[in-house]
Amino acid sequence: MSGQQPNFGGMTVNERLSTAGLAAQFDAAIHAGNRDHAVQLLTRVAMSDESAAATVDSVLANPEKYGYHRRT
Repeated sequence: MSGQQPNFGGMTVNERLSTAGLAAQFDAAIHAGNRDHAVQLLTRVAMSDESAAATVDSVLANPEKYGYHRRT
């Protein structure tokens, strides 16, 4: 992303990450179980710290529900 941040209002989390070019990094953080990095990425797309943490905690608690597959 360069310079000015897009208006993320009304976008889903996936749309925000995609628009910002951060979707692959977020997916990697989730697959690695790296909560702190995943939260940091969500705060970069205009999510509050609390909302970002709650979102990541939900995904990590049940990754299959959000389209992630547990690695064995």
